[in-house]
Amino acid sequence: MSTLASLAGEGRLSTGVPLAPMTTYKVGGPARWYLEAESEQDLVDLGRVLRHEPVPVLVLGRGSNVVVSDAGFNGVVVHLGRGLSGLEVDAAGVAAAGAALSQAALARGTASLGRGGLEFMIGIPGSVGGAIRMNAGCRGSETAEWLVTARVLDLRTGTIADRDPAELGLSYRHSNLGPTEVVVSASFRTVERPADECESLLREIIRWRRDHQPGGTLNAGSVFKNPEEGPAGKIIDELGLKGLRIGGVSVSRRHANFFVADAGASAQDIHDLAVEVRSRVRRETGILLEPELRFAGRFGEAS
Repeated sequence: MSTLASLAGEGRLSTGVPLAPMTTYKVGGPARWYLEAESEQDLVDLGRVLRHEPVPVLVLGRGSNVVVSDAGFNGVVVHLGRGLSGLEVDAAGVAAAGAALSQAALARGTASLGRGGLEFMIGIPGSVGGAIRMNAGCRGSETAEWLVTARVLDLRTGTIADRDPAELGLSYRHSNLGPTEVVVSASFRTVERPADECESLLREIIRWRRDHQPGGTLNAGSVFKNPEEGPAGKIIDELGLKGLRIGGVSVSRRHANFFVADAGASAQDIHDLAVEVRSRVRRETGILLEPELRFAGRFGEAS
């Protein structure tokens, strides 16, 4: 029977792989075990081992909404490779995309063919798999509106199933996908739209993002989900928390729901600032902000 150690010995798993370069914050320690999956079969083979040797699993997309502990991740990190990043659009305008494909590439690829609807994804730095796991959205559109089905492989059980938005439980920045469930591919509906109109929409969204969000900085997008009371950034801003700093991380002065990191920042700094901002908002307003940013691995208590 194969084990994680034997898979590593065969070169099918890597050990001690640095994760910081794979995240947009560029912080965090290494993965104990690491799989670069180039096919569905790679995931199936890993799943067989994990059913007998259960360890924590982190499915890592483009690292745009995750902070890995400075100590790393003491389990298996699954990263989907280029073999799972294809894109095809059929005659009916249904786009079939690999989960590793970036949302920006999906937006541009469909737009270039005169198929609209997915332009909003140009403003989101994650992967197609991440879009489904978080029901990603931008400018009033979200993944659930356009998703037809997602092909999901559960490493824990070995089952593979196509699930629609209802079966995925998609709601605001939420799905019911568990930590051992991996989106392998997905299909999206599109609408017919002249390619030049699609391109105009793409440019508009890129311009809006440049004007309203901090660019050229180490960040991972929105830190908190927007509560019923209004945009999280507005709530944080009204408490005068722009510029609040812990260690090498501060609340962005451009958009208060973004944290920006200095080159020497730590994952613990990001965690502690999130805890501090959440605590101050709860204390001053009674609103409990829910993190959109995911923290993977072990973190110490905020001081």
